[in-house]
Amino acid sequence: MSSSAGAAGGGIVNGGTVNGGISFWFADDGLPAVREPLTGDASADVVIVGGGYTGLWTAYYLKKAAPFLRITVLEQKFCGYGASGRNGGWLYNGVAGRDRYARLHGHEAAVRLQRAMNDTVDEVIRVAAEEGVEADVHKGGVLEVARTPAQLARLKAFHEHELGYGEKDRELYGARETAERIRVADAVGSSWTPHGARLNPAKLVKGLAAAVEALGVTIHEATPVTEIRPKHAVTPYGTVRAPYVLRCTEGFTASLKGQRRTWLPMNSSMIATEPLSDEQWEAIGWSGRETLGDMAHAYMYAQRTADGRIALGGRGVPHRFGSRTDNDGRTQRETVEALRDILVGFFPALAGVRIAHAWSGVLGVPRDWCATVTLDRTTGLGWAGGYVGSGVATTNLAARTLRDVVQQDSGQGGRTELTDLPWVNHKVRRWEPEPLRWLGVQGMYATYRTADRRETLTHSARSSRLARIADRVAGRG
Repeated sequence: MSSSAGAAGGGIVNGGTVNGGISFWFADDGLPAVREPLTGDASADVVIVGGGYTGLWTAYYLKKAAPFLRITVLEQKFCGYGASGRNGGWLYNGVAGRDRYARLHGHEAAVRLQRAMNDTVDEVIRVAAEEGVEADVHKGGVLEVARTPAQLARLKAFHEHELGYGEKDRELYGARETAERIRVADAVGSSWTPHGARLNPAKLVKGLAAAVEALGVTIHEATPVTEIRPKHAVTPYGTVRAPYVLRCTEGFTASLKGQRRTWLPMNSSMIATEPLSDEQWEAIGWSGRETLGDMAHAYMYAQRTADGRIALGGRGVPHRFGSRTDNDGRTQRETVEALRDILVGFFPALAGVRIAHAWSGVLGVPRDWCATVTLDRTTGLGWAGGYVGSGVATTNLAARTLRDVVQQDSGQGGRTELTDLPWVNHKVRRWEPEPLRWLGVQGMYATYRTADRRETLTHSARSSRLARIADRVAGRG
């Protein structure tokens, strides 16, 4: 594992933990051979900027729908270098901005969006199987636990809220039923939905890239796009001209000319343990292999991997000044220690377990925390993203929606259920300039952590006022 990580810039820290090297997923499955970069000016019918899930799924569905299209994907490093190869492997039905869309477009419009997300989980699993992509998928659902009275109150409200969006197959558990699924210390309740699965992100993105290439899509890696303008994607090696230029860059959007304040690159960090013993798994349970989250304000997310580890994540240093991104996933020592504390807090039996790998990555956050899909019909410029950490499934729905809006615009198709979803062509204002952006995000997450500590100490069933203040300042909800 360490040799693969070292090849991508990883290093060994205390206790033999590999730090960086893109992510554990690539260290485990191996880094891909980098495809040839662009060699000069070129043309296409559609050029897609970004070789992550959004870009690859968009290329896949467009090429399937219209095999005659000349589609080119441009990727600055290699496919999956960004969030698509570093995430927690949560394929689930969450979508950023649903409640705001309900307020803007009506409850039924948001229900349609939620139903589409529910179906998307199965769509990803279906296509992976059809294309022979072995991504360690296990559909065990999503279990979100509460560990304090305030978290339990939020959990029950959350559960009822989800039922209101038509998720009638969601279940609410008390402490005993939760422990029967997974023995989380101090858990007092949980909510479970079947619309979720764990997977290996790197295996999915590598398999998807291969499937897209097999369809006849051209992928150029090691080709950074420096500027996007109507009908042009500009790189140091040449310009690709196309009637449609689709930006699928998520957390790396700020690096493009004129896009620094479009989406904020929010940092998220993860650790992966060494493989656990049978005795340790017996102490924990988790035989259903659900993805695991909690109801803290500064929440965590985790999965039981195919090879018997726990991969767990949360916010470390949430935002780098000037919207800079990380260096191959290297993570601050204090962040690794904080994540380890969460791990042991949830599972005290793992106090002596070794952390085998730590890494970080960025996700895209719009100013109103709403994921969007957009096509400007006057310029041919389109984009999708702003998933706020829920992108593993949302990218697929976004890509199918981009396919439909491009086909509608080009006269190859008409209105569809997807083009009528409320996130299509949603407009979002830009983030504040620095240093306001940096100060705001740092303060927001510091406030969330303080709110979590207070709720733990007071045992009050009321959520901390600090968290509500942070939500209002952030513009969430």
